[in-house]
Amino acid sequence: MNTPADIAAEILRSGGVIAYPTEGVFGLGCLPCDDAAVRRVLSIKNRDASKGLILIAADTSQLDPWIDLPDNTLLPEPVENHPVTWIVPASSRVTDLVRGNNSGVAVRLTNNPIAQSICSAVKSAIISTSANLSGQSVAKDQSGLSRQFGCLVDYIVPGECGPASKPSEIRVLATGQILRHGNQ
Repeated sequence: MNTPADIAAEILRSGGVIAYPTEGVFGLGCLPCDDAAVRRVLSIKNRDASKGLILIAADTSQLDPWIDLPDNTLLPEPVENHPVTWIVPASSRVTDLVRGNNSGVAVRLTNNPIAQSICSAVKSAIISTSANLSGQSVAKDQSGLSRQFGCLVDYIVPGECGPASKPSEIRVLATGQILRHGNQ
């Protein structure tokens, strides 16, 4: 029997776009190496491509192809109720569609069990951007997600967001500078 994560992984591998729970909000995602799917996420969300997107992963090995950390630099482990997205140097593999007009790439080790299981099933980091139209409120539950995105995505992964209640904080790894406050 296929789990929701297995179904999501199959859809992602076939170039699809999914909506799924993350630590604080529902997300839209695809594989970061699939430019057509990334363009579709940007179109669904009506997001300016210059802003860039976040990559989430279940473990650092899934981020390794996408980041170029200085020697002896590690991503901090996730903190349960305080997700942090880190801006780090991007590898040459990261396209402008993912990076936007930024020199670095935004990455997060997710501690949401559903998002982790999707990354583990697809054996890759995935795109993660909030499930909302740019400038609008994020869907707060599965029914709102279905109403807003049911016809626009290939699969809505069942489950709940958590353990946080808001989008992640965004920080620059090299300096610790906070670019967006998250859960407090």
